[in-house]
Amino acid sequence: MHHNYIFRHCPVCGDIFEKKKVKANEPPRLVCKNRDCRFVFYLDPKVVACAIVEMDGMIVLLKRAKSPERGKWVMPGGYVDRGEKVEDAAIRETKEECGIDIELKGLFGVYSYPGYLEVIVVYLADYRAGRLIARDETTDSKLVRIEDIPWDELAFESTRDTLRDYCELKKKTQRS
Repeated sequence: MHHNYIFRHCPVCGDIFEKKKVKANEPPRLVCKNRDCRFVFYLDPKVVACAIVEMDGMIVLLKRAKSPERGKWVMPGGYVDRGEKVEDAAIRETKEECGIDIELKGLFGVYSYPGYLEVIVVYLADYRAGRLIARDETTDSKLVRIEDIPWDELAFESTRDTLRDYCELKKKTQRS
């Protein structure tokens, strides 16, 4: 996340940044101190694409191999590359992280939180092909019934919120 990084130097001229209000109604920005440059560094949101992958009446969870939240469970997902469609990123990240091919069924939800720069876009997806395995960014992968979701071992508020919303949706559709 950008908010944890410390950007000190201007990428244009190499001088030092200072925090400064550019417009009264906006948060402070990083502005180059060099009067000839005055480059403004905007900490724009980063888009994260995730998938709730349904497989054999269960969902796919992955154990993170890297910080932050190493050793905790998440849905497949990751950052969208510049120029990449968000949907394609969800499919790509799922394949990279756990080795399976998916088909997106539709947008599930969008999650954002004050003070964080990530905007998390979550899709519902069906398993299509491949063997569920742990890959580079994961140490384990598993299928979980919604009643067995390890709530105390989930990484990130967005994972917990998404899976709570998913469980609510499943309860509503079972009642119908």
